Amino acid sequence: MSLPDPSTALGFAFNPLDRRSQQRDDDTFIDRLRHDPSTRFLVFTGDVPVLQSGDVLFTAGDAAQFGEPIQSIFLGDTDGRALFAHGFEKGSAETLTTPLEPTDLRSIALRGLVGPALLGALGQAKAMLDWHRRHRFCANCGEKSRVATAGWRRLCDACGAQHFPRVDPVVIMVAVDGERCLLGRQRQFAPGMYSALAGFVEPGETAEDAVSREVLEEAGVHCSAVTYFATQPWPFPSSLMIGCFARANDTDIVIDTTELEDARWFSRVEVASMLDGTHPDGLSAPKPFAIAHHLLRAFVERGAAVVRG
Repeated sequence: MSLPDPSTALGFAFNPLDRRSQQRDDDTFIDRLRHDPSTRFLVFTGDVPVLQSGDVLFTAGDAAQFGEPIQSIFLGDTDGRALFAHGFEKGSAETLTTPLEPTDLRSIALRGLVGPALLGALGQAKAMLDWHRRHRFCANCGEKSRVATAGWRRLCDACGAQHFPRVDPVVIMVAVDGERCLLGRQRQFAPGMYSALAGFVEPGETAEDAVSREVLEEAGVHCSAVTYFATQPWPFPSSLMIGCFARANDTDIVIDTTELEDARWFSRVEVASMLDGTHPDGLSAPKPFAIAHHLLRAFVERGAAVVRG
């Protein structure tokens, strides 16, 4: 299957499911899909997907061994087969005799244990299940809410409020100065790894303004000519990474040490060696499932041309 644009080449971004959003309130339709023999289920214990003999797709019978799910969400269908996500208590797989492999989603992505389409569905499922865990009570009145719309809405019977899944927009950007780009590292990064700077978009702010603000706050560099690259769903827990480039208007770095351990300029040649694992000092860059990797790859291939205008 072809990957038609830059975003779909990223981890968690290729998701061909038809979400059938117009039919989520049709309980008869959803119930029929749930009991269709061809339907498959993604099983999570806590926020961790479960594999069975290396496969993340469970039949209804296989999923039934876990008991009644805490949450059940209709994700969509493809090629005539529906897909649901079932959420169970953390550690529930440990009590079963069937050989099961709870495997965190980052490891699944890093190790390439599933194809791009299933990785996208797993990201969708993880984000939705996490939202339900965090929003069991009405934010308006504090009473317990209930699930509706095949898992895509929560209703409060006490005050009538409706709650919908949230996605947090995050800008992730590479500031460019000719043949150099600005990268930073946080203290929790793996030793020697540098990446693109990033930060949440604030209320009342455009993505372009967020790029300029974050680079200035974290590294003291003023930017302009913000150029969109691609987006990536990031289910940790539920962000949308908005990848951008920007032109650096100055080059003196002043590091915000509460955010970054280090930041500096890297040449295209140096970035290429970091991506390929050949940097003489052992420095590295994010793995290919992360949008930061693809931002850096585009800079290596195109240089300053990644910035529009």
